[in-house]
Amino acid sequence: MFGSTSARRSGIWPSNWSGFAHASRVFAARSPRILAAGMAACLALGLLFAAGGFQATEAQAQASGARYEGVATCAGSTCHGRAEGNGAVVRQDEIATWQEPSSPSGSHSRAYAVLASPRGRQIAKSLGYSSPQVAQCLGCHSTYVAQSSRGPRFQTSDGIGCETCHGPAENWLASHYAADASHASNVSNGLIPLDRPQVRAQVCLDCHFGSTKTGQFVTHSMMAAGHPRVSFELDLFSALQQHHDEDDDYVRRKSRTDSVRLWAVGQAEAVRRSTDLFARPKFALKGNFPEFYFYDCHSCHRAITDGPKRKLTFETNSGRPIPYGNPPYNDENIIMLSAVAKALAPGQADRFLAASRNFHGAMGKGRGASQQAAINLRNRAGALSDALAARSYGGNDAFAIIAAISANTTRSRFTDYAGSVQAVMAVDTLLNSLVRDGRITVGAAAGIRGNINRAYAAVAEPNSYRPAQFRSALGSAARAIGALR
Repeated sequence: MFGSTSARRSGIWPSNWSGFAHASRVFAARSPRILAAGMAACLALGLLFAAGGFQATEAQAQASGARYEGVATCAGSTCHGRAEGNGAVVRQDEIATWQEPSSPSGSHSRAYAVLASPRGRQIAKSLGYSSPQVAQCLGCHSTYVAQSSRGPRFQTSDGIGCETCHGPAENWLASHYAADASHASNVSNGLIPLDRPQVRAQVCLDCHFGSTKTGQFVTHSMMAAGHPRVSFELDLFSALQQHHDEDDDYVRRKSRTDSVRLWAVGQAEAVRRSTDLFARPKFALKGNFPEFYFYDCHSCHRAITDGPKRKLTFETNSGRPIPYGNPPYNDENIIMLSAVAKALAPGQADRFLAASRNFHGAMGKGRGASQQAAINLRNRAGALSDALAARSYGGNDAFAIIAAISANTTRSRFTDYAGSVQAVMAVDTLLNSLVRDGRITVGAAAGIRGNINRAYAAVAEPNSYRPAQFRSALGSAARAIGALR
């Protein structure tokens, strides 16, 4: 299964999210909560998010006719159903953690129930659905499979059950705990290898960005009806699912998780998924208009006022050569991946940057040009994902990425809310990895926390987003981190 979170690995715990489901990680007992509560409800409602290495595993399961057996088959008191974790190999309280009503870790189990909440019913009514329990919603608010693929104890109402992430259990359920079972044998029987960053990212992105499968794509209509804006950061999302400890047994069977690799590969896979779906006419077009889901929400959804002085709602962005006033593509992950490439894959950095600029530029040249540019950018992101997944990681990698994120050429691109949120989450994530790896002390990191908190405050709420203050705070935090290298 997942193994421990990066938060557990480093002794750092996630804080509350803002109303748009973004998070800060803070040092235990050292940093105040910055952002407003409400994350759990937004995360559960936001579970509406295709996939290279994962496709083979899924295809194998479908070809074998493997059944989904349901959460109840994992919940025995000698398996994963203990009230408290005290197992010799795994904690065995994973179901209790998954069901925790007040914790981000319980968001998956709440995903189905939230459809029947007042907000869920309002969204369904606005969209003309007779009920919230329809395929368009169940694809991400439940483990949604055909009736013929359900075992006798399977229940859609379980929400996002174990098998959504770990794969249909019929062929591995009875053998995965055997004394002679190995991770490799379990994977060969259909268990999804979530220890591989690319695979984990692809599984998560199905609901946390979108896929070609039934009910796994958020439309602008859904967001107009009240669905939260969708965002993705793999290392953080893994931290919020605190199911398992990454102990010596986990490391022996699956190797230790590297947070920098997990974060970097997650950024690459997010760009690959986004541009792949945009290149498909079924997803990118909506009648006479483009599917606005792909675009930056807050480039249009800002306060409109009239007065003697204009209120700036569109900043020129060096990475987006588009006509002034056009809605920009949401490039939060593209910006991060540009910094990753510069720091960790310099041989590919210029080609990726050129492909991203060409992609933005193609938006003013018609559907054919933008579709081809999306395919080119998708391929560049895929190549970066492969390189980032395969390379070895050292102690200076996090320093290098933080420096790249805060460099003038990157920092000047933080003109919009979504990209800025990704940037501060990235610096926070990477600082945590440096603490965990012993490169920076907890005390030194706590001294940097003030600037990171100022950056979070600048993006605490989209309508009060302050680009200049954000860039200043982020730059100060990055310089302080760099000084400790």
